[in-house]
Amino acid sequence: MIQNKWALRCIILLLLAGCILPCHAQRDPGEFVVPRTNSQATLEQTIASTIIQIKYNRPNKRGREIFGDLVPYGHIWRTGSDEATELYFSTPVTLAGTLVDSGRYELFTIPGPDTWEIILQQSLHQWGSYLYQADNDVARFSVVPVNTDRIKETFTMSIDQVGADHGTLQISWDRTVVPIEIKIDLKETVIPQLEEVLSQEGRRPYFQAAMFYYENQLDITRASELIALALEKNPDHIGMLYRQGVILKRKGDIKDAIHAADRSLAGAQEADPELKAEYIRLNTALLNELNALDH
Repeated sequence: MIQNKWALRCIILLLLAGCILPCHAQRDPGEFVVPRTNSQATLEQTIASTIIQIKYNRPNKRGREIFGDLVPYGHIWRTGSDEATELYFSTPVTLAGTLVDSGRYELFTIPGPDTWEIILQQSLHQWGSYLYQADNDVARFSVVPVNTDRIKETFTMSIDQVGADHGTLQISWDRTVVPIEIKIDLKETVIPQLEEVLSQEGRRPYFQAAMFYYENQLDITRASELIALALEKNPDHIGMLYRQGVILKRKGDIKDAIHAADRSLAGAQEADPELKAEYIRLNTALLNELNALDH
């Protein structure tokens, strides 16, 4: 029985080999390609400094009952059609609470009416899930699907609700949406690279780095150091002065924050009309807050 099963798998792979090889080979952009039944898609999204890529095939519903029928519950699924879906992460990420190292993976799932098992394996260029083996799993976790009233005709993977350190990978088809939370550890993935750039010779992104620390509520002392370094190169920049005031306010240096906002307000008087109006408004509001804290 086992030999027959493996023989069948080998036959399937041989029959499909002609489809597998062209997908991984480079082709001339002008080369004609016979259209597939199921379209291919590639998705790329950056969260913080992490690049996420997804390559997958998109079957259509075509009036069929999908989950529990065409895609049976409780069985391993390639999660799409044709070749196994590929995921790539340029840095470590956390998926639904499970840490996943950087690298390229193939995505498999086990759908269920109430729970889906999400499975990642190292990329083996598999066709479908015919040769899937659990021994190759590098991550496995459960998520809860969401049933919707709206029908999704074409199988779709997307990354939505993107924030500074998070997003949601969504698997959608028919009336089912499977959300997978993505989290990025900024301290582990961004700060080491950012500080390395700041230590190198040449133009250093002090202002952008200061705002990164500030906006992500990381090290406010480091943010204040970086904004001060940025202003050394351009001491009268009204935008930087205003943001120095905002950073120092959070740090608790109220008098220095007032000084920065006053300088920005004074500089705004000489700016173009649009900038003048904007920075008079911003600095006036900031100074009102700071003066209230100073009394």
